[in-house]
Order: sequence, then structure tokens, then C-alpha cells
Amino acid sequence: MTNNTTRLDHVVLWVADPVAAAAFYRTAVGLEPMRVAEFVQGKVSFPSVRVNEETILDLAPHTFVERMRMLPGSADSAGHPVNHVCLSLPADAFDALRARLEKHGVPVSDIDHGLSGARGDATRSFYFRDPDGNVFEARHYDD
Repeated sequence: MTNNTTRLDHVVLWVADPVAAAAFYRTAVGLEPMRVAEFVQGKVSFPSVRVNEETILDLAPHTFVERMRMLPGSADSAGHPVNHVCLSLPADAFDALRARLEKHGVPVSDIDHGLSGARGDATRSFYFRDPDGNVFEARHYDD
């Protein structure tokens, strides 16, 4: 990557069971897990899942709060999910994700049209939760 513009690198999600969370993101969402074996072996603090070549979701166990010392009060964020994380997908991947989630019994919202985002108004979007209650929006734009 040679483009040094500002980009989203990662989002850290609080999860009860990082291994189970990684499996959910692999099977139901279609994201590639990273460092799961290393986490199980105690070599790393948490696993991640890759969103794309530039962005990952870190799956932090609630016990990770003990390491939240980067700023005063950082540990207070434990268990406080963000409002939601939005994944922007091509139209075919959007349809495939919705079908995969439904196949795995993950409840999904109705489809919305025209919700505003980083690239303007989305063509379609819907919401779902992971097993830890983190809310995701999936959307696509007409290009």
C-alpha cells in the first residue's frame, strides 16, 4: 500500500468468546479469521478477522480490559459496543452476505434505501447483530 491517505485501519469489538466470534465472522459473514491459533496458544491477546486488504476487526475478550491502560479511563470502555459498524460491499456480495446470514439463522432487518454514508446515499442497506450484540450495517452503492 503506497497511498498514505487517512483510512480506517481497524475496529476493536468486545466479545465473550473470541474463537466463537471468529467462527461466526468466517461462516456467517464470510470474513477471513487471523491469528486464532495464536490466540488459543496464548501467543497473542486476541484474534482478528480481515474485512479487506486494509481493514480488520479485532475480537477482544472482556478479560482484555485489564490491559486497557493507554489513557486514563480506557478500561471503562469494556463491554460498551459502538453504535454500529458499516460494511460497504459490491451489490453481488451484498446479496450473498444477506443470503449467508439468513442461511445461518442470523436475523436481518428489512432493506433500507438511500441511507447516507461516506460515499453518499446507499442503494440498499440492512442491519444484523453478531452473537455478542455488536450491530453491523451492510450496504452497497451504485457506481
